[in-house]
Amino acid sequence: MSSTLRTIRQWSWWKKALFYFTVLTFLTSSFLFLTPPGGKIRQWLAETVITTQHRSWAWIFVGAEQRDLMVKRLQDFNEEAAREKQDSSLIKIRNRQAKARSIDELIKVEDISGKFWQGKKMYVYDPKTIRVMTPPKSGEGERITSMVKRTGAVAGVNGGGFDDPEGLGNGFAAFGAIISGGEVIYTDQDGSIPQHIVGFTKEGILVVGKYNIFELREMGISDAVSFHPRLIANGKPLITSGDGGWGRGPRTAVGQKADGTVIFIVIDGRQTHSVGATLKEVQDLLLEEGCVNAGNLDGGASSELVVDGELLTKPSSRYGERRLPNAFLVYDDPTSVKADRVWDGIDKIDAGGSYDHPDFLREQAEKRAKQQQNPTPATKTETDKTKTKTDTKPETNNKPAGNKSETNETGKTGTEKGESVKSGGTGAKEPGTEKPPVSGNGSSGSGTGTADHGKPDGRQSSTPPTGTGTGSGSVTPNGGTSGQGGTGSGATGSGSSQGSGTAGGSGNGSTGTVPSSPAGTSAPGTGSDTPAKATEKSAETTAPSTPATQQNQTQAAGQSASGTALPPAKTP
Repeated sequence: MSSTLRTIRQWSWWKKALFYFTVLTFLTSSFLFLTPPGGKIRQWLAETVITTQHRSWAWIFVGAEQRDLMVKRLQDFNEEAAREKQDSSLIKIRNRQAKARSIDELIKVEDISGKFWQGKKMYVYDPKTIRVMTPPKSGEGERITSMVKRTGAVAGVNGGGFDDPEGLGNGFAAFGAIISGGEVIYTDQDGSIPQHIVGFTKEGILVVGKYNIFELREMGISDAVSFHPRLIANGKPLITSGDGGWGRGPRTAVGQKADGTVIFIVIDGRQTHSVGATLKEVQDLLLEEGCVNAGNLDGGASSELVVDGELLTKPSSRYGERRLPNAFLVYDDPTSVKADRVWDGIDKIDAGGSYDHPDFLREQAEKRAKQQQNPTPATKTETDKTKTKTDTKPETNNKPAGNKSETNETGKTGTEKGESVKSGGTGAKEPGTEKPPVSGNGSSGSGTGTADHGKPDGRQSSTPPTGTGTGSGSVTPNGGTSGQGGTGSGATGSGSSQGSGTAGGSGNGSTGTVPSSPAGTSAPGTGSDTPAKATEKSAETTAPSTPATQQNQTQAAGQSASGTALPPAKTP
């Protein structure tokens, strides 16, 4: 055992990390799949996923078959809980006709908490002050803080559900029915089809259950939205075993006491400060308050409570408040406001998503801008390699390639950068630059050209050229100057590491290039005071280039004593 530990200690850090990860995965998997407590945890995780819009992923925890059974049990419970008809005689609402009431006279907000969650509880003393509000424009929902400020409400909580692609929906594709001020603002079902309803009658009685539009009208429903499940019916709790089958998460629910007081529960979830509550925990909270009827509202990232324009809870959405299709708002005088019929005349509703979510698009644009401002710097190794490739040139003039005679066509010379060199002119030509020859004035004699390598910036030598003569020269990629075997006083050339130099005097006896000349030598020719024009045909259009050919082209382009060249290579 000790030897094994010593061996592990000698491993590299990544090998240790891989080993520990493997051990942890094995232990965790064994616990989750081989022990009863682990099975309960997997079931709880699956329930939590099932109640979101990503229920298909629940198979990861319990398998596809078990997931489908859990979904069916949940649907059966929702239907069973909604079946019992509500007894309105259990609610006795006191008549409150006062106007211009303060916030404290209308509502009271308290903090609540449990073992795994934190939230808010809001009492609404007069149920007739509650109204369902909708967004002001078609195509997108509205945040509750905006609704409250825009309509002058005292407070508000989220209401019914909606289609939410990728968790980035626009809040406009509502589920079920929306009723406000006695008008059916929206419904996605035929009026004869029963729907899950949470709403209030004109008298202020909370109604929770499954009813069609015609039944709701007969009951005198004033304001309602669609969601489920029902939690308390006629004073009896409906979740009698288990935790309700929804796992833990953010919750919003509403209940009503026998005296008509309405209680909204809003619990944060999916965050470090609050994991979330189960449906049974929410039900028990409302039972303790003495609620006779209660129902669950849309939860998740939509759960929030706003009072006097201020958001009091912490929604789990990464962008804060979400755009919603409706909300329950509290007004001192609800008859003074009216919900907008923004769904009228629309045949197809776009639920939105990442492609049009303003906060998501802004976040992506900021990321792209940041990447452009701070591009990934090249590593030092890559920089050094690039510098080596661009700055270092091989010396190829010292020896003939493969002992073959190096030939080139007269006037078709080229450097390694593809720049043309003019015969009888300057030894090198930069793109777009042409230097005129410099005339000499000396007499016959013998002289040689010398290279000035002390001019790395390519400047000309301060010594002027002093004569004419014949000579031979060669150019290399390194750009030195040379002269040999001339008559008269030779010109002093200057060279640079960039392949440029000053031209010597030109006149009778300037050298030309001979195709069959060996490397580093040149034959006498008749020069002139003007440089010969380079052929328009570039080196790239000549015969296919090979390393040897490039070397031939470089070395065979002989220059006069006035050109830039390194000392010529020895002739064979």
